[in-house]
Amino acid sequence: MAAPTPGRERGEPIALALGAGGARGLAQIGVIEALEARGLRVASVAGSSSGALVGGVYAAGKLREFREGFEKLTRGEFLRLLDPVVGRPGVIGGQRLVDAMREVVGDPRIEELPLPFTAAAVDMERQRVVWLRSGPLWQALRASFAIPGLFTPQLVHGRELVDGGLLAPMPITATRLSDAHRLVAVDMHSRPAQPPGEPADGTRATPPRGSRLGRWLDRRLGNPPGEASLVDTMSRALDTMQAQIARVQLALDPPELVISIPRDVCQVYEFWRAKEAIEVGRAAAEKALDAAGY
Repeated sequence: MAAPTPGRERGEPIALALGAGGARGLAQIGVIEALEARGLRVASVAGSSSGALVGGVYAAGKLREFREGFEKLTRGEFLRLLDPVVGRPGVIGGQRLVDAMREVVGDPRIEELPLPFTAAAVDMERQRVVWLRSGPLWQALRASFAIPGLFTPQLVHGRELVDGGLLAPMPITATRLSDAHRLVAVDMHSRPAQPPGEPADGTRATPPRGSRLGRWLDRRLGNPPGEASLVDTMSRALDTMQAQIARVQLALDPPELVISIPRDVCQVYEFWRAKEAIEVGRAAAEKALDAAGY
């Protein structure tokens, strides 16, 4: 019998970097489940934006309950969790959404979690990434997914913080403090499964022009109806920027294993498609692990 590949035996500790990608980030639930099924032990996790959300919940030991809740979520239920605001630097307050998730996960402090966790956020005043490793978990997660213009900024230690995906869509640097010798990173901006120009098979998301969520927000903000809504334009712009930065981060500091999620799994706001996204993440992880010999 051949000896096991060094560093790839069951129970091997790894550091995990979870990328930004809106609702696509839920695919990383499937990634984590696939890693655990192969006997890989996550020693620390860092996440940005929706990657921080999944990573923080996982570090709190509540991933199964979180997954079950999102898999039951309908479009209408998700829309009812949004709380539009007027006269503030953002169109959604986010408190209703956070309260709903807090009921499932609880309200722990990061330093008390059973697994070391780092959430990436951005301080726009100082124009730099902030690594949140202590304090209330939901405060950090709310800061990490605060998409500028869509969610209001989150105040942390007197600083207004916004979405970590602005500068760190792939929070590789935050994992390098871990004792784990191997890093597994999840790239949320991989080549689409249905490239533009190829015939659609009806299973993927349609172009984000005039989405229901966009029209819903536009009506509440009093914006005139148009072909592309405010939220659609913002999400496409942010996605484009994050994809380019993530490619640079992967090139400058390559992980030992990259798990790639097609960027057309769903639109960035389609959190009601959790079950589909999770299955895509699981399949992508199993493919990458097979290729790497895990």
